[in-house]
Amino acid sequence: MLRASDLTLRIGERTLLSRLDWQAAPGECWSIIGRNGAGKSTLLQVLAGLRQPSSGLVALDGKPLNEWPLADLARRRAYLPQGRSDAFGYTVLETVLTARHPYRDGAYWDSDADRRQALEALNAVDAAHLAGRDVRTLSGGERQRVAIAAALAQDTPLLLLDEPATALDLAHQVAAMRLLGGLCRDAGRTVVMVGHDLNLADGVATHALLLMDGGDWRAGPVAEIMRPGPLQACLGYPIEVVPHRGRRIYIPLEGKEGA
Repeated sequence: MLRASDLTLRIGERTLLSRLDWQAAPGECWSIIGRNGAGKSTLLQVLAGLRQPSSGLVALDGKPLNEWPLADLARRRAYLPQGRSDAFGYTVLETVLTARHPYRDGAYWDSDADRRQALEALNAVDAAHLAGRDVRTLSGGERQRVAIAAALAQDTPLLLLDEPATALDLAHQVAAMRLLGGLCRDAGRTVVMVGHDLNLADGVATHALLLMDGGDWRAGPVAEIMRPGPLQACLGYPIEVVPHRGRRIYIPLEGKEGA
């Protein structure tokens, strides 16, 4: 579905990513992991077609992103940015309905199908009861759930999500990850997400992409990539991986910084 070929990202004189050859297929959930400033959000913007790479190519369904008509691209991929600002007093439902714009085909009013899709998305993230609220009155966690609902309502086979668990309480973090995992496993969608919580990532991701210093990278199935050695090289801090009830728990080794 999504492929990066010989992709290089630079900011000024600094190389964030060098010659990335990578692809994400239907049913896969990818976690992008790296230190602050490693280029995770920049990479996600490039994969969404919102930023040009320094060199290389990103293709969706075999077609370079810059060859996709914008409306068609919006029906194939949804993008959740890391932050947002609400300048106007839209209701929660109106905010989610904006994600249905690519399907209106010139119609001015939202259709019953659009409203149904938006309400189903709100219900999926435990936010249907907020539908009539002004988005400017929401807590940070509530607003994040609405943002995830908008991405779901866009109804695309590819979801690009920048820190989707930000500001969510524990119960909603777990619920959101289970929801994303189910979309990949049961609906064959592709999810590529940025996050810092290794335990949350391991609970849902099938694959991981590690962004290292100097533009280096490693990519592959979680069982191969999310191991102590690669994670320490990526994050600059030693990690212990402990098996627990059929899954892996990631624990920073206290007092071992720089080891």
